[in-house]
Amino acid sequence: MADNTTNTADNYLATTRMLDYRHPAIQQLIQQRGWHQQDTRQQIAEVYRFVRDEIRFGYNADDSLRASEVLSDGYGQCNTKGTLLMALLRALGIPARFHGFTIYNELQKGAIPLWMFAFAPARILHSWVEIYYDGRWLEIEGYIIDQPYLQQVQKAFASECEAFSGYGIATPCLQKPQNDWLGGNTYIQKEGIADDYGVYNTPDEFYAAMGTNLRGFKRILYRCLLRHLMNINVRKIRRAGIR
Repeated sequence: MADNTTNTADNYLATTRMLDYRHPAIQQLIQQRGWHQQDTRQQIAEVYRFVRDEIRFGYNADDSLRASEVLSDGYGQCNTKGTLLMALLRALGIPARFHGFTIYNELQKGAIPLWMFAFAPARILHSWVEIYYDGRWLEIEGYIIDQPYLQQVQKAFASECEAFSGYGIATPCLQKPQNDWLGGNTYIQKEGIADDYGVYNTPDEFYAAMGTNLRGFKRILYRCLLRHLMNINVRKIRRAGIR
C-alpha cells in the first residue's frame, strides 16, 4: 500500500510491468493524438474520454493485463481500463495512483446473465484511478462505462433518477451520472463499493497482494468461455438496447 508520507512524484510516474507506457503502441497513440502538445487539463480530458468511450466496456481475460494489452483488446472493465488510463497519464507526466476496493457483484446483473452468477464471487475486486491535479488528488472512476452502452441502459430505464444498480452501473441517478470529467471526481460504480483496500502506487502492487477474482477451474472457464458470452451480451445491449 502506498505510504503518502514518503512518496515522491516519481513513484506516481514510474513505468511497471502493467503500466508499460513505453510500449510502441502506447507511444504511437500519444503521438497520433497530439497529447504531448496539450496543456494538463486538456490532456486529462482527452485521455479520459479516449479510455471511457474508445475502449469499450467489456470483460478481458485477466485483471492483471498490461496497459498495452488492454489497448490491443480495445475493451475493458474497471480494473483493466484503469490500468490503461494510469499508463497514459503517467506517460504524459501526470501523477496517477491506484485505489483498490471490492464491489457487490449484483451491480453486474443485466450485463452478466443471471446463470453465470453461480461462478462469480459475491464481492468482486474493483478499482479506480486517482490523479494529482491542481494541488489535490481526484477520484476517477467514470471511465468504466462507454457512452453508447450507457445511453442504451438510460433509454431502457428512462424514468430512473434514484439509486440504480445493474448492467455494470451503480449510481445515485442513472440519467445524470457523474461520469464526465470537468476538473473534479467522476464515478459510475461507486454506489456498489463493499470494501475499501486503500491506495497503492501501482496496480502491480495491488494484485500481488490481493490476487485476482477467480482461481483454478473457474478462472479457466471464465477466460476460455464465460467472458466471451458476457461480451456478446454487452455488445448486444450496446447495439440493440435492452429488450
